[in-house]
Amino acid sequence: MRRERLAEMVERGLATPTGLISHGRGEAYDYLMGERSIPPSLESERAGAAYLLRARNPVICVNGNAAALDAENLIKLARCVGAKIEVNIFHRTEERMELLISHMEGQGAGEVLGREPDARIPGLTSDRALCVREGIYDSDVILVPIEDGDRAEALADMGKIVISIDLNPLSRTSKAAAVPISDEITRALKNMISFAEEMKGNPSAIDGALGSYSGERCRKETVDYICESLMSERGR
Repeated sequence: MRRERLAEMVERGLATPTGLISHGRGEAYDYLMGERSIPPSLESERAGAAYLLRARNPVICVNGNAAALDAENLIKLARCVGAKIEVNIFHRTEERMELLISHMEGQGAGEVLGREPDARIPGLTSDRALCVREGIYDSDVILVPIEDGDRAEALADMGKIVISIDLNPLSRTSKAAAVPISDEITRALKNMISFAEEMKGNPSAIDGALGSYSGERCRKETVDYICESLMSERGR
């Protein structure tokens, strides 16, 4: 169903053919993790929700694949943690930006940023550098689902807390993120919403989620989980 939805979104101009390739690559890692939220993913999802709740200016960044796969839960999470939503894409045209922003707003997102960029992310030469000052540029915590590695690195270099949703724990995005979540986007968003609702208004719970958290440790545990799963299958 997800594949069919993405294919439909390509026909409508919201997603791109290269986005389909990216999705297929992610699906391979999902199979290796048993198509479920594994313990290090859940720990990262809790930490990501905590960072968003504690943020001064949290932003959820949306590209074509993210909008196509789960606009509903992106919007729910933004509402839960008080985050702005900004559309930012690699294959940028004014028409495609309007399609994506209108799609998100049509799903109930309210005002979505991105139509009128007035700032640039330092270190990027592609159109992904274009952003809105009150959104991505001035954010202190930013969620980047299904992300481009160059931009995740650039955002981290700006001093932002980058939370990624990328099934590949070895990608540049996962390596650059302070909170690398290796999980399928809908599962990840639902888990983050649940954790945010649980911790909202409870500073001690937020501190607890972040106190011993290590993104590098969770990323390593994800790789270990995949390797152990593969060896277990081999031994059967």
